[in-house]
Amino acid sequence: MPQSEETSTDGFDFGGDADPKSVPASDSSKAAGKGHRSRLRERLLKGGAEALADYEVLEYLLFAAIKQGDTKPVAKALLARFGSLAGVLNASPAALRQVSGVGETSAAALKSVAIAARRMARSEVAAKPLLGSWKGLIDYLSIDMAHLTVERVRVLYLDGKNRLIDDHHVGDGSIDEAAIHPREVIRKAMDVGASALILVHNHPSGNPEPSRADIQITQKIAEAGRLLGVTLHDHVIIGREGHVSLRAKGLI
Repeated sequence: MPQSEETSTDGFDFGGDADPKSVPASDSSKAAGKGHRSRLRERLLKGGAEALADYEVLEYLLFAAIKQGDTKPVAKALLARFGSLAGVLNASPAALRQVSGVGETSAAALKSVAIAARRMARSEVAAKPLLGSWKGLIDYLSIDMAHLTVERVRVLYLDGKNRLIDDHHVGDGSIDEAAIHPREVIRKAMDVGASALILVHNHPSGNPEPSRADIQITQKIAEAGRLLGVTLHDHVIIGREGHVSLRAKGLI
């Protein structure tokens, strides 16, 4: 069983620095744990992107909070609970703490990685024309939305060079006119000086195929935009199983 989580806020011991000879002979399990941490660190630093399995990545992240002992059982329990590395990193702190061995510090360590991933992905699209960096945009949206358990609607407002002006969170819930009003979407575009927009939402079911309501609201927003000179470039639906572009499907 893993040792209980450290409560110190400065307990970022990533393992392996202590001399194993200094560990008492009666505490050989601690020495073995330090050796395992050292080997993981070496593989991480010397290997490529696939140097560590997903559970080993989680093991290493948990070293920040669990200063001694075996973190593998906790890592594997997290993967079993949330299904994938992405699922773990996108889980809420409350959900993470429901897994045995995960405390506040471990949850914070995992969430910090998720935040860093989102900010890295956002930086890849923030200053570039979005239509010319489509893969980066999809990566950004997928990191942020693919594992949400609620349906979320966002509108990306773009300037005349298709650079991002505003990433607006419209709200959570089914995408229909009760949740998103075409005239309000276009009015916001006028307020921020946008000449184009991309509508985005996710399907918590995992399947990104558009529903009839998705298609209808897309067409209404496109029509409202045409009347005021605001172009709807696309409506992107994100799911765990991939993404769908309504423009690519000929629905805009």
